[in-house]
Amino acid sequence: MRIGGFQKFSLLDYPGQLAAIIFTQGCNFRCPYCHNPELVDPERFEKPLATGRVLDFLRRRRGKLGAVVITGGEPTVQPDLTGFVKKLKFMGFLVKMDTNGSHPDVLQSLVEQKLVDYWAMDIKPPADLYRLVSRSEVPVEDILRSMDILRGSGMEYEFRTTFFERLFDWKDIARVQELPGPATVSTCRNAATKAPLKTSAAAPPTSGNTCRTIPPAKPSSAGVTNTR
Repeated sequence: MRIGGFQKFSLLDYPGQLAAIIFTQGCNFRCPYCHNPELVDPERFEKPLATGRVLDFLRRRRGKLGAVVITGGEPTVQPDLTGFVKKLKFMGFLVKMDTNGSHPDVLQSLVEQKLVDYWAMDIKPPADLYRLVSRSEVPVEDILRSMDILRGSGMEYEFRTTFFERLFDWKDIARVQELPGPATVSTCRNAATKAPLKTSAAAPPTSGNTCRTIPPAKPSSAGVTNTR
């Protein structure tokens, strides 16, 4: 695992759990508003943290921390992701995975092995703008397939997006909210305070705030996390 950062404690990133956060290096998207470019652009990478040292710390925190969040970057580009997650599960941690949904086969494998307890998938733009905004060749069909995989996973999940006013208006966000399909609840929250936002076509959310869509019944959670 290429680990570019490690946060030893968080009250926000796994709903209802004390969690550590692992930030992986590398991403196949180049979103212009990315707030973790040092985890995306290889020219900005710092020396990766030793995987063994991170695991040793987590072993010592068993019984104190309940969960580990794996984010990035994009975790699913890591070739040894599955083996790493198995080590976390063996230690008894709940695992939350943040993903851009570009590798549905990886998600399917993790789901089938029941290695992830909570999923958070970033929906970047409306479907027809995906390659433009992500600046990648990932087909939108892979994104839609990943959404279907998470919906059928039997695990808790959420879909979320970030409003960036230089690219989007509220009509675009409304189109993004159509992607998860019917029977969903959509909310927008302040990026700093997590307070609900009142949004409309005339008053879109402030740039950088998080809009999230969750299923109203199980598998679901009302937790709020930061976008990656």
